[in-house]
Amino acid sequence: MRPVNAQNGERAVIFDFICASLAIPVLQGGRYTTRAKKLLPFPDMLAQQKEALKALFAKAFQSLDITDAEVVLERPKDPAHGDIACTSALQLARRLKKNPRAIGESVAAALRADPDANGLIESVEVAGPGFINIRFAQNAKTEIIRHVLREGDRFGRSDAHKGESVLLEYVSANPTGPLHLGHARQGALGDVLANLLASQGWTVSREFYYNDAGVQIGNLAKSVQLRCRELLGESIELPDNAYHGEYIIAIAKDYLAKKTVLAHSGEAIESNGDWNDIECIRRYAVAYLRNEQDDDLNALGVHFDNFFLESSLYASGALQKAVDAMIASGKTYEADNALWLRTTSFEDLGNGLKDDKDRVMRKADGTYTYFVPDVAYHLNKFGRGYTKAVNIQGTDHHGTIARVRAGLQAAGAVLGLDIPKCFPEYILHKMLSVVMNGEPVKMSKRSGNYVTLRDLVDWAGRDAARYFLVARKADAEFVFDVNLAREKSDENPVYYLQYAHARICSVFANAEEKGFDVPSQSALEAASLATLSSEAAEKLVSAIAEFPSTLALAARDHAPHLLCYYLKNLAAAVHAFYNAERVLVDDNEKRVDRLALLAAARQVLRNGLSLLGISAPEFMTRKEEDETGAQ
Repeated sequence: MRPVNAQNGERAVIFDFICASLAIPVLQGGRYTTRAKKLLPFPDMLAQQKEALKALFAKAFQSLDITDAEVVLERPKDPAHGDIACTSALQLARRLKKNPRAIGESVAAALRADPDANGLIESVEVAGPGFINIRFAQNAKTEIIRHVLREGDRFGRSDAHKGESVLLEYVSANPTGPLHLGHARQGALGDVLANLLASQGWTVSREFYYNDAGVQIGNLAKSVQLRCRELLGESIELPDNAYHGEYIIAIAKDYLAKKTVLAHSGEAIESNGDWNDIECIRRYAVAYLRNEQDDDLNALGVHFDNFFLESSLYASGALQKAVDAMIASGKTYEADNALWLRTTSFEDLGNGLKDDKDRVMRKADGTYTYFVPDVAYHLNKFGRGYTKAVNIQGTDHHGTIARVRAGLQAAGAVLGLDIPKCFPEYILHKMLSVVMNGEPVKMSKRSGNYVTLRDLVDWAGRDAARYFLVARKADAEFVFDVNLAREKSDENPVYYLQYAHARICSVFANAEEKGFDVPSQSALEAASLATLSSEAAEKLVSAIAEFPSTLALAARDHAPHLLCYYLKNLAAAVHAFYNAERVLVDDNEKRVDRLALLAAARQVLRNGLSLLGISAPEFMTRKEEDETGAQ
């Protein structure tokens, strides 16, 4: 996008692509001209057309001596009213002391009389109190198809944030047991959000923070030790704070057998088989479970660029440095044999956030509360050059936000760091429950007391697991229906999307089987597209055009579910077109045009599914095959 400098309040933004293909006017030197340049690969065709339309409206308002009108465009609720509606006439009525419909009629007349609008606008109508309804010309609507076919895998992507970096932290499970459903949701949300941000030009780093220095690690080592003694013949009663589940027994068996564990770092962790060596058990159990968790994440298709150990904050002195800085800030005090951070002294911790009470940093026993290492960790993130960091955590971390940000503001002021108040950003997700065969599933044999990530993938498959885990807003609870995820019908949204892609592939396969010449890529790009005038075709074209803006919005708002909603709507448009229009007709122009439209839809489906980390199969079956009417 290249903004054009406008004088006297004119708000014209022109895009080379539209200008070149449709001869749209450009404001230069106080007058509108047209220009033809090499077509540039812009990410959003619909947005380009809207901006080109704004320029035409600005010109129309100028003809009425209105030089500062804001052109407000929106999508009509009823498609029968056109493609775009302008409400500026209603907003200008009071200021100009004129009837809004009269203003609308004057603007509409100016647009109809403007020869530069011919390539973009088919019709202009005024409705109701003064809505100016625009219907795009056929060529303007279908140009998106050629653009998709030319762009291929790049379609929808943008370089808007090229050169900017973001650190995403998610899952970050303690290495004390199998990953649970909350970790599964975090893994899917984080991975898809990373893909979305990368699609908009961000350089994304995916990070996993291992809490390997807390009390729970000691409990893990003791739990394995007790199981070792039990396996050696002792009668053992596990305490309430011990870790239960078969995985503890498996670790104990391998430890006693002196099996080597390859740590995530590549280091070989060896067992001496001595149940009394608690430190050896600790190192062995942590490495063992880190590998188990990594295997689980791989099953979900989730991968990380970096693994950060909490213990490194202690070993490097970073934790003590953070504590010293917070003390030096004057924001701490001693009370009840504990060290406190005066978090209530910060009036704004981002978007008006304020803590309701001060927080303990160091307890009476000398140990630090959990948010203190978090402060040190985020100082490390900022020190690595990340001015934007996003943490995906459960809603039980809500109280963490104010404490961590307060600590960062206190320490940052002493260390000379200009840390934004909203650093880091948080996405807090609610939990989910699992239903199978109509009954809630509460636990698995592997974990002993909860459903694991691996359970979910084993039951539903990777594709379904990933989709269902991101299909709702992060702060919404939902029930994961395993039977629905397995369903091979339109009731299953994952199947519905994938089948739309496979259905298009079958049309091209059927074309070859029936003896039709299957157009090459260049032939599809060169299709006239003039015959794509049916309601079903127009709806599919419109759905395709919305893909880039959907990605931009989903990335900006950290909302992967928006992509899921979009793809369902696109798939619905594909199925509706398939059912309404026979593609493999004898008329060559119609056949090629329809194949080009389907090829573009297939490309967008593939691009969207790829961002979700879901496969795009070329062949699928369904309960009720409709191939008797196959195209």
